[in-house]
Amino acid sequence: MKSTMQDVPLTVGRILRHAVAVHPSAEVVTATADGVRTATVAQVGERSARLANALRSLGVVADQRVATFMRNNQEHLEAYLAVPAMGAVLHTLNIRLSAEQLVFIVAHADDRVLLVDGSLVEVLAPAIERMKSLEHVLVVQADEAGMRRLQGHHFDVHDYDTLLATASTAFDWPALDELDAAAMCYTSGTTGDPKGVVYSHRSIYLHSMACAMGDALGITTYDRVMPVVPMFHANAWGLPYAAMLVGASLVLPDRFTSGADLVHLIESAHPTITAGVPTVWSDVIAHVRAHGGDLGSLRFVLGGGAPVSVGLQRAMQEVCGVRLIHAWGMTETSPVALVSWPPVEESHPDHWAYRAKQGRLLNLVEGRVVGEDGTVLPRDGRSVGELEVRGPYVTAGYYRVDATDRIRDGWLRTEDLGTIDERGFVTLTDRAKDIIKSGGEWISSVDLETAIAGHPAVREAAVVGIPDERWQERPLAVVALHEGEQVSPDELRAYLAGSFASWQLPDGWAFVDEVPRTSVGKYDKRAIRRMYAENALDVRTR
Repeated sequence: MKSTMQDVPLTVGRILRHAVAVHPSAEVVTATADGVRTATVAQVGERSARLANALRSLGVVADQRVATFMRNNQEHLEAYLAVPAMGAVLHTLNIRLSAEQLVFIVAHADDRVLLVDGSLVEVLAPAIERMKSLEHVLVVQADEAGMRRLQGHHFDVHDYDTLLATASTAFDWPALDELDAAAMCYTSGTTGDPKGVVYSHRSIYLHSMACAMGDALGITTYDRVMPVVPMFHANAWGLPYAAMLVGASLVLPDRFTSGADLVHLIESAHPTITAGVPTVWSDVIAHVRAHGGDLGSLRFVLGGGAPVSVGLQRAMQEVCGVRLIHAWGMTETSPVALVSWPPVEESHPDHWAYRAKQGRLLNLVEGRVVGEDGTVLPRDGRSVGELEVRGPYVTAGYYRVDATDRIRDGWLRTEDLGTIDERGFVTLTDRAKDIIKSGGEWISSVDLETAIAGHPAVREAAVVGIPDERWQERPLAVVALHEGEQVSPDELRAYLAGSFASWQLPDGWAFVDEVPRTSVGKYDKRAIRRMYAENALDVRTR
């Protein structure tokens, strides 16, 4: 027996058309050096149609790739909508990658058109001559110097606004297969070449619905969503699409992401939900602590991309009056797969223990932990194994990679070690490559990092294993302190002593201005190990 329901494909074009038809007065606010600029969703929809027509006039057909090298702003959102809805594939480039990585990724994806922010022309220029697949470059917010900087190569250069001004506001959005490619994003490539993950229209739609649900972000038409996480990083955690799906307004910070800039933007644009990596919120807390600030419009803040310590969550609540919620995901999971809404009230003794976890599996995501021998381990909150996930917005492989050991029996191997408890909450104890083996016993670098970051003087901390003749490996802690603070290794060891055995505590401590990070904001432990090997760290021992 078959249903009587209509067969309607779930596509980005449907998100766009619904937003324009049902929520035309929702706003898209972009930060500028002088304040903000604002457009309605109806205006963004009109400009998206103009962009689609302009791209067609440049020869973009079928599933050709259109790359972006852009910040979080209205024009990037227009590309988010127009490119997939017209049947092409949006490819967001990480603006923090090296020239060599960018050249590799553009060639691997076969990008034909590239949109670049005028403020990023000088960042892109050293690599762009080697991007041989490019036929057209569109410069957003261009100036004459930026246009000249890109001219004289193998591609044509266009001013974005001039191109849109001559294009029609009517575009016949095609009927698309929901399983076709809509967007692609490459992993950060900390080991080996970056790998491409290709999102389907269906996966984007389902991920947007999951993000909008109450057990995730609970986004409604009354919200104003501010993604601080870059729009090149796994589609800004899906927030632009989720906001458009339900008619929420968007607040986009462009390049103005310092603690002071974000506090000012929150005070002026009144977002209700925001999201970013932990260092962003450390900077916001530091600014509010030093200068004050009103963050009262926020219902909550989402933190991810790196462990969000309980100490940081408490500080956000005590200093800023805002709840900071832990989330987890990967480029391969679209990316939000876990959100840590505690199932008990704050007065409950287990409340903060739940807040420390990465979160509960969202709708449509299945998870399991697997031992070294491939055995599926019990969901008891104690059995540690590699987290594996699967679902309709989890990748089944990588673009132009025939085989990968990251997929096992249809499950994505996350390379994260942890547990799942009876309520479906996941606690990650370490990356498989980062866990420290000392004298035959395992030490979790994540547990140490989270605990060290809880000290009032500490802004952030990363822990790596370093070679040791007797114990094989010993922990080295790399610590950045809040401005004006001082603390000694002995004081930090004493602070940790109640939570760790003495043999688990770091022997070496290095104090730095900032902990090295990857292009997507995670601790760059490979760089830390290299710095240690090259004697570039001032390591103190106990």
